[in-house]
Amino acid sequence: MPQSINQISLSHLLPQVFRGMEAAERIRQSDVWLEADVTLSRGCRLCVQAESGSGKSSLLSFIYGNRADYDGQICFDGQDIRRLDTAAWCEIRRRHLALLPQEMRLFPELTVMQNLRLKNQLTHHKTEAEMGALLDRLGIADKANEPVARLSIGQQQRVAIVRAICQPFDFILLDEPVSHLDRKNNLIVAEIIAEEANRTGAGIVTTSVGHGLLLDGAQTICL
Repeated sequence: MPQSINQISLSHLLPQVFRGMEAAERIRQSDVWLEADVTLSRGCRLCVQAESGSGKSSLLSFIYGNRADYDGQICFDGQDIRRLDTAAWCEIRRRHLALLPQEMRLFPELTVMQNLRLKNQLTHHKTEAEMGALLDRLGIADKANEPVARLSIGQQQRVAIVRAICQPFDFILLDEPVSHLDRKNNLIVAEIIAEEANRTGAGIVTTSVGHGLLLDGAQTICL
């Protein structure tokens, strides 16, 4: 793998579930689907705006390599991601791409810190003090030793955000990261994510159905 991923390019991309719908208005008006050249560059600040069911979660899953049920091509610095082997994907997900899925995928029976440590043990990216400080900024430091199952959905979302940045990344993919947060916590999350990305010049790609991450300077595109 290269030292970094500098560009993610999409060409004629379309979820296979949308086959036969190419002439539909929502596909024709999309800034992504079936476009010949969509390039995400390192350092970008991008918000993908879409109605429910338009494919925003699918888009992030395609880029992250969790799903391959799409037509078209996705490349990392010119390399078709369909040609990457398991070892390459493991390295990419450990060092180059971070993902916050919409469903969060926390372990409910484990405590907040245990969930964070599971990720951090793979990357050794944060110290215990740094993880604790992030929880404090998000107002949930007192929940560090609580099982995640006892937390509200909004609190769980904040835990998942901290877990997502317990690794280095060239791009961070955030699927509706603040859907359960108020404006105050939205701004704190945006500040934390921006700080992490600015440190290394990484790109931020986030999705929203309307209640988006309040990220300064973000460009909005529509699915």
